Amino acid sequence: MSSDVEFLKQVYERFNARDMEGVLASLHGDVMWANGQDGGHVHGREGVRSYWTRQWAMIDPRVEPMGFSTGPDGEIVVRIHQIVRALAGSLLADKIVGHVFRIEDGLIRRFDIRPITE
Repeated sequence: MSSDVEFLKQVYERFNARDMEGVLASLHGDVMWANGQDGGHVHGREGVRSYWTRQWAMIDPRVEPMGFSTGPDGEIVVRIHQIVRALAGSLLADKIVGHVFRIEDGLIRRFDIRPITE
């Protein structure tokens, strides 16, 4: 799991830096990516690119990993501190969420969001 953790830490750093191309290169071409804004999933790298382009034009999300674990089917579960701000800087959300990744051949194949229960 440690190589997957290091890989995901880099993905989070790139996302927070708005390095879209760097993050997209970490995704499987046929990725299924959770749409945290509208629900459901977007499909493929171009679907994720379009989703983030739209999202980043409206809000400024930041996600900080707080812990990593392995789920029952080998998925990587990340405890996330998520802060979402309006583009003008006002706070819209500050919460803890779960991110679930399935990694295949060194690329993110599927990403889901789930609530964290304490």
